[in-house]
Amino acid sequence: MDQNHKQFALIGAGGYIAPRHMRAIRDTGSVLAACLDKNDSVGVIDTYFPNADFFTEFERFDRHIEKLRRENGQKIDYVSICSPNYLHDAHVRFALRIDADTICEKPLVLNPWNIDALSEIAEETGRNVFAILQLRLHPAIVELKKKFEESHKDKKYDIDLAYIAPRGRWYMISWKGDVAKSGGVATNIGIHFFDMLQWIFGKVKYSIVHMSEQNKAAGFLELEKAHVRWFLSLDRNDLPIKRIETNPKPYRSITIDGQEMEFSDGFEDLHTKSYQNILGGYGFTMKDALPAIEIVSTIRHVQPIGLKGDYHPLLKQSRR
Repeated sequence: MDQNHKQFALIGAGGYIAPRHMRAIRDTGSVLAACLDKNDSVGVIDTYFPNADFFTEFERFDRHIEKLRRENGQKIDYVSICSPNYLHDAHVRFALRIDADTICEKPLVLNPWNIDALSEIAEETGRNVFAILQLRLHPAIVELKKKFEESHKDKKYDIDLAYIAPRGRWYMISWKGDVAKSGGVATNIGIHFFDMLQWIFGKVKYSIVHMSEQNKAAGFLELEKAHVRWFLSLDRNDLPIKRIETNPKPYRSITIDGQEMEFSDGFEDLHTKSYQNILGGYGFTMKDALPAIEIVSTIRHVQPIGLKGDYHPLLKQSRR
């Protein structure tokens, strides 16, 4: 085997996002040596790495990784984490314990204080923990950041953000519908957008939550350079245009000072770009991921105020 090929293990092979990680591993010329998921409906592995070892029990997976290192001299270079949100912290610790770097799907952790503990372990082991913050690599978002860096620095922008990702009844039955496990709607589907907004428009000055329910949330963020009204929903009835399709596409929209930028496309290869950057030595770190984790943690713990003040226009529509 070519020694330049990085060896990967992957946790959460049966999840929605795992195929994007498998594709990124393949497209960067790396090798998926072993993967884990408690469910065995993982035939997608055959598309990318049919020879990868697969486990449904963490203990056997852990033992196998150790045997590879001790008996075959086959060290795992990276562990890709695609498991449920509440397990990310534990699985990052596992990766650091086996002397591997980590590539973790969003959110890196659910609580800001978890970052402090992981940072200590990473420093002790000398390993790296990388976060997937793919919106920072989206061409339209990169262009947007460049545009506003070149604009008047003293200007403050008015922004409306809407993300509607229709989901069926299964969602609330799964771990994603459990706030303790997913972090809620703002964390599970919104964290990349909050990361993008603070990355472009600066730190949060204060945050208001107008509504927080199982399948939707809305609020207001005051950033250094922007006023942001945001709306997140899993309800297809909230789509601005009622669609007949059985499986309507997610709707992503940002309106800045009245001008809409619709960016529902362009997400297909962002994980591969993320992996290319990480393997090239300049991935996004725990420090990069922290501000958005702080934002969604605050949203999760504050009391919603209802339809008061400056709220997103889609919120009133969703209440009809």
